[in-house]
Amino acid sequence: MCGIVGLFLKKPELEPQLGTLLAKMLETMTDRGPDSAGFAVYGSDAAGVKLTLRGPDRASLADAAARLEGALGEGVERVERDTHTVLSVPAAREDEVRTWLKANAPGIDVVSAGRRMEIYKEVGLPASVAERFDLSGMSGSHGIGHTRMATESAVTTNGAHPFSTGTDECLVHNGSLSNHNDLRRRLEREGLSFATKNDTEVAAGYLSWRMREGASLKEALESSLTDLDGFFTFVVGTETGFAVVRDPIACKPAVMAETDDYVAFGSEYRALVGLPGIDKARVFEPEPAKVYAWERH
Repeated sequence: MCGIVGLFLKKPELEPQLGTLLAKMLETMTDRGPDSAGFAVYGSDAAGVKLTLRGPDRASLADAAARLEGALGEGVERVERDTHTVLSVPAAREDEVRTWLKANAPGIDVVSAGRRMEIYKEVGLPASVAERFDLSGMSGSHGIGHTRMATESAVTTNGAHPFSTGTDECLVHNGSLSNHNDLRRRLEREGLSFATKNDTEVAAGYLSWRMREGASLKEALESSLTDLDGFFTFVVGTETGFAVVRDPIACKPAVMAETDDYVAFGSEYRALVGLPGIDKARVFEPEPAKVYAWERH
């Protein structure tokens, strides 16, 4: 049992409210997932690529980030947030950064990469995780979040959602996949690599692979309905979009609300009750095996 939230703002003037609204939604889902939490926010564009780095503690991460910045020289910016640091570098130097980290700072993980996306996740109550990273102070066009109750694996930061396996792509998941080990092996033969044994990372990798092969996000999610075996609700973020899909059985709870200002998702309706104008929203349960997608350009 886990909790998922998502918020897609249709109007740019609402972007300063994103973090505050998403933090409240995330906290409301605490009893669905009290052991860890995470969120992705799609904010301002980077000149190159934003790499979200995570370390075992603030001191070791700060040391590694400073040494990396020194090795790269000019053109690097970093913003520290607790155990995570967002490093902005020229896109052409992303591989150089990853190679340096692997050789010189093996305890530092790259959580995500994107022009707009930043991902933060940690062990702890959702409200504590949101406060540690100052989610309420973040702005952006859309964001997704997850509260985890680990039933099949250890409670670790690596096991927390969202998972990202592509640039500006991330996924949160409520449910369980039964064919993820076989699918992981198939995707590894296609050149993908995975940092955890979590089935959700495999689902994220599958969508990234399908889109690299030329599928749209909607097409990738539609094919997941036949290629992924199990029960699941996915909420997905991309640089310009937000999407939801439930498996054909749809045994996991889900509710959505749409107004002229936003689209919101919650595992339960109570995650949405604090949103402005919710009393006038079109509230509905997403249908099984149907992809819902919104984009803003």
